[in-house]
Amino acid sequence: MRIAIIGAGAGGLGAAWDLCRAGHEVTIYESEGQVGGLAAGFRDEAWEWSLEKFYHHWFETDKAILSLAEELGLRDQFIFPRPKTSFWIDGRIVRSEITPGSVFSLPLSPWGLLRFALGGAFLKLTPFWKPLERVTADEWMQQWMGREGYEKFFKPLLIGKFAEDYDKVNMAWMWARVVARSLRLGTFVGGFQTFMDTFAQRLRELGVTIHLNTPIRKIRQEGLQPVVKVNEHDVPYDRVISTTSPWIMLRLVEGLSDTDYGDRMRQLKSIGGVCVVLALRQPLMTDGTYWLSLPATSPNKAESQFPFLALVEHTNYIDKAHYGGDHLIYCGDYVPANHEHFRMSEEALVARFLPTLKKINPDFHESWVRKAWVWRAPYAQPVPMVYQSTYIPPLQTPFPGIIWASMSQVYPWDRGTNYAVELARLAACIAMGEKEKPRF
Repeated sequence: MRIAIIGAGAGGLGAAWDLCRAGHEVTIYESEGQVGGLAAGFRDEAWEWSLEKFYHHWFETDKAILSLAEELGLRDQFIFPRPKTSFWIDGRIVRSEITPGSVFSLPLSPWGLLRFALGGAFLKLTPFWKPLERVTADEWMQQWMGREGYEKFFKPLLIGKFAEDYDKVNMAWMWARVVARSLRLGTFVGGFQTFMDTFAQRLRELGVTIHLNTPIRKIRQEGLQPVVKVNEHDVPYDRVISTTSPWIMLRLVEGLSDTDYGDRMRQLKSIGGVCVVLALRQPLMTDGTYWLSLPATSPNKAESQFPFLALVEHTNYIDKAHYGGDHLIYCGDYVPANHEHFRMSEEALVARFLPTLKKINPDFHESWVRKAWVWRAPYAQPVPMVYQSTYIPPLQTPFPGIIWASMSQVYPWDRGTNYAVELARLAACIAMGEKEKPRF
């Protein structure tokens, strides 16, 4: 068959891998100038490694990506350091890699510690997530982990990430974050972009065509055959797999908006991602923290102590020698696509975020900043509501030749390249004639 894939992120490349090896003719269309999707990176002149535009890492438990790495013969290029991750609580850094031995060092009362530990243990050990989507994380954690631990640790993070929707996010999503994550965090030698470029080159060697800077204008179904509008040309295919956001998919596929499937897609909510990346001349978090979760006191960013959610010092995870000696900082946040952080100039956004660094390290001065970059993506994080599984459409659309495999469908798991690959490989199976199995 002739098969088109829309999007050259990890999912699109993963689907292409299975399809081309099965003997199909595969063409990938990507609107950006590089492969990688949200995991794409960039490189400054003095850097040996690329850096992700939006902070990324794998977990040792990420079976889909590690299995793919084995097939590609690249597993030895995956490395898993164990960096320090922390919370900012009561004006100080508190280590957050909670283990049976460390949980009792958290700043909670003895009763609060016990409830916090028992609730965490339950989440880590239970395989049953479905009942947890019937209740919000806000309700469940207060009831079972205790108000003290919830108010101090998780409520500020939920507010920071989901703003006014913080008390609507379901507990199954939180379970997935706890149960599936490891303390060691992985990357690829050379950076994620090096992995994506290597993967794309392997696909090209197998005959896959990858068109960059090529946005798709329209997809329509003619009989049993989908037709893709590329620039001003109509190109027929036997199958199309799209890895785009729900809103792009609804806009692209003629007639999809008028179906029940389209109605379900419109119920899927998501928020965007914003990252200010700074190259500093000096280290910021001298205690060695890689990831510092910053608490939010209000859904309104302007009223919170911090204007963003995560402070990530990448070079406390990967040696600064790979980046010309720069100390690399992410100031990361999730906001709706209509938030002012998407409208502000890059200079204004950097100026808004910089004062936070002085709160973390009083010695910080703006002269430490050698260079700054701003990256924004309007579709970066699905918002999982109560009974979320009932809203998520199957991969097979109402049009026989058109399949949709997006970040919104990896639920209950959180977005990431591991689950994008797993889902897209399922989409490839459907494209090749396998029946879609119920996922919920």
